Amino acid sequence: MGRNNKTRVTEFLLVGLSGQPEQEEILFGLFMWMYLVTIIGNFLIILAISCDSHLHTPMYFFLANLSCVDICFSSVTIPKMLVNHMLGSESISCVECMIQIYFVTTFANMDGFLLSVMAYDRYVAIYSPLHYSMIMRPKLCVFLVAISWIITNLHALLHTLLMVQLTFCSNVVHHFFCDPYPILKLSCTDTLINDLMVFTVGGLIFLTPFTCIIVSYAYIFSNVLKLPSAHGIRKALSTCGSHLTVVSLFYGALLGVYMHPSSSYSVQDTVATVIFTVVTPLVNPFIYSLRNRDIKGALRKLIIRVQN
Repeated sequence: MGRNNKTRVTEFLLVGLSGQPEQEEILFGLFMWMYLVTIIGNFLIILAISCDSHLHTPMYFFLANLSCVDICFSSVTIPKMLVNHMLGSESISCVECMIQIYFVTTFANMDGFLLSVMAYDRYVAIYSPLHYSMIMRPKLCVFLVAISWIITNLHALLHTLLMVQLTFCSNVVHHFFCDPYPILKLSCTDTLINDLMVFTVGGLIFLTPFTCIIVSYAYIFSNVLKLPSAHGIRKALSTCGSHLTVVSLFYGALLGVYMHPSSSYSVQDTVATVIFTVVTPLVNPFIYSLRNRDIKGALRKLIIRVQN
């Protein structure tokens, strides 16, 4: 379809990351492997936490929720790409595309909110350990997760409804899923309102959890530096290392993609999108399990239980 042809688009064509059939074959195998590992890894984390009563604490409650969100995040984008490749098709209907945009926005933001809640949990555990159980009550934990779901769904609904109002001149998407920015670049109509909402509402949704993480760790580090021994400092920081690694990976990629106008979306942004939509959900369970003795112990118990 030409850029000036305003015929109503009924479907989009997801041409993938390379557009070259040989490279797409390699990417298909790679993405299938990554998706299977993501599902299995995150599912094992959820199962280990559920089956071990010692892990029924706020920190692991939030981690189980993060693993659940990561499973959903990957499942919104990768399976459609795999099915299209197997069927020899590139098409996705407009309705499916808008659904993808809605859920990608929801789960991406939910990851950020959960990471901020986990940072607050670590702050309370280190800054006020004697009052930890009193502050991080089960009702508060459930409330923090529930309000995060409400905010992220409302935000996703706003952007999806604005996207539905646009008229598209082209239907060729140079991506493996309906990423909002590449879709906006196909619009014949003015996307000023969409970009404005990304910078205002989207910026607020981005900055709120990010600020919470920064403030929480500022207090954590200021408190840790007051500890009298190096052993105490290492012990305190060991509980935060995995979380900081995930935060850096997720927010580094997210900041590189969505904090600029949609018209300047580039190949580098596509790579960053793959990092936070595919790579981050994949590595999260490994980061948390390899650096956490409690999770490793729970996984060992789970494996022994299955073998018996």
